[in-house]
Amino acid sequence: MKLARWAADGRILQGCYLDNKLIATDGKEYDVENIIMLPPVTSSKIIGIALNFADHAAELSLAKPELPAIFLKPTTSLIGHRGTVLMPPGSQYMHYEVELVAIIGQKCRNVKAEHALDFVAGYTIGNDVTVRDHIGNYFRPPLIGKGWDTFGPCGPWMVTPDEFGDPSNVEIRAYVNNELRQQGNTRDLIYSLPEMIEYCSMIMTLEPGDQIWTGTPKGLSHVYPGDVMRMEIDGIGALENPVALGPNLVCNMHRNK
Repeated sequence: MKLARWAADGRILQGCYLDNKLIATDGKEYDVENIIMLPPVTSSKIIGIALNFADHAAELSLAKPELPAIFLKPTTSLIGHRGTVLMPPGSQYMHYEVELVAIIGQKCRNVKAEHALDFVAGYTIGNDVTVRDHIGNYFRPPLIGKGWDTFGPCGPWMVTPDEFGDPSNVEIRAYVNNELRQQGNTRDLIYSLPEMIEYCSMIMTLEPGDQIWTGTPKGLSHVYPGDVMRMEIDGIGALENPVALGPNLVCNMHRNK
């Protein structure tokens, strides 16, 4: 089943996507083209796994991490399908990162890998938008590189495990203006999703709606205002977001030294 959230009729609605229609819990049908898609769940935490494809680590000339390199994206970065990603003015290198996202369905702590997928409510697509200008060797990845408002597109819906199937062998792709820029398969993850859940749940309690973004393969490239990014994952569909120039910055504290 494909479960979604959207805004229409002045309300935030939930329901399922079936036969090219969104069907709310009250049975009313909505045309996808005439509503505002929202992230498929509300989340208390967005946990990213950096450098989880060996080819991506190699393209950045970085060693494979000895443990999962986890980071947090703020929930304020989340936007839905077709929402606009705002590029901070003055950015030199902003790029997409297509990722399979697992959504936790049950509160859990200290989960063992062999049981980890029992705690997954479903899967969606994430685009871990990044301004690489701000990612250096001092600390990685800094919030200023990945934490801007609109830097966490996800959706368009969550697919339940019974429909999605095995997350360990899934094709993922990223397009910019219909040009294929990035392609990989989750079978090439350094740390599997069950291993990630075990590691993350050792550190923190995972709660319903929490998201684990599993990592991106090689193939990074610039995006600019006016571009359209489309992330595709087999079994889920496509997450599409345009890029626009964001508002002028009001803080002058960040500067090169």
